[in-house]
Amino acid sequence: MKKYKILLKEHIDKNALEILKESCTITDDFDEIENVDAIIIRAEKVTREMIAKAKKLKVIGKHGVGYDSIDIQASKEFGIDVVYTPIANIQSVGELIIALMMNTARNVSLSFERGKKNLNKTIAPKELIGYQLNHKKLGIVGAGKINRIAANIAKVGFNMEVLAYDPFISEEDCNELGFKKAQSLEWVMETSDFISISVPLTGDTKHLINKTMLDLMKSSAILINTSRGGVVDEDALYHALYNKSIFAAASDVFVNEPPTHENKLLSLDNFVATPHVGANTHEAMELMGSTVVNEVLLVLNGRTPNYRVL
Repeated sequence: MKKYKILLKEHIDKNALEILKESCTITDDFDEIENVDAIIIRAEKVTREMIAKAKKLKVIGKHGVGYDSIDIQASKEFGIDVVYTPIANIQSVGELIIALMMNTARNVSLSFERGKKNLNKTIAPKELIGYQLNHKKLGIVGAGKINRIAANIAKVGFNMEVLAYDPFISEEDCNELGFKKAQSLEWVMETSDFISISVPLTGDTKHLINKTMLDLMKSSAILINTSRGGVVDEDALYHALYNKSIFAAASDVFVNEPPTHENKLLSLDNFVATPHVGANTHEAMELMGSTVVNEVLLVLNGRTPNYRVL
């Protein structure tokens, strides 16, 4: 008889799933939540109500970095372990930041869309003039592992100067990384040619990038958000792009996901949207899957996990 029951509704790597099946019964039915020992999620939410109903629940595993979809306070009150995979997808998300920078700077998606509509009447149309990345300034808001990967690619590959805004990083650490420590978010916003947002969504970071901050940006600047929907005020960003007060923006994350035509940002030529695909590579999926399964099984077997939120 298998020892544990796991609630898992979403796709994870097939090898990780096989490991889980060796010692666990897997259900995708929320009606069985009272009998589950663990919950593994990717995009699903775990609410206080769910946690209260799950009388046998010992651990919640987040397949990914951001755990804002889990009621952490309720988990703490009910004594539930929460584990996650903080380093499994950082390379993939860091590379996506660079991809979105290049896409928006050179109008790649716009060129393709115009071509499909037979709107490109000449080679190198003036409407598609873009910018080089070489020797530009990259401002990183949040100097964690993901933005550091993107910044290192930008620094080494494109000779970019990196300006880092993060209250939790010292000037000494910035110097060691080859970044310039920014004393204020305002300075980064007004100085940078490209700005990459990579911070968790909290009460303090909701609408961190708002109209006031966007108004500081250069008209040639580009904003990239791979953190969480809500960190950037989508209405303010729409108006900045519509009025062309900034050159372009791209986002992999939205308040309502996946983004559809109902999101007015998608109506803009100078905006690129991806449906939260930062970690959607074979390599990252394999590593996230194996990590979250290992972490959950460690807790269930009474051992100490490596990546514990709670």
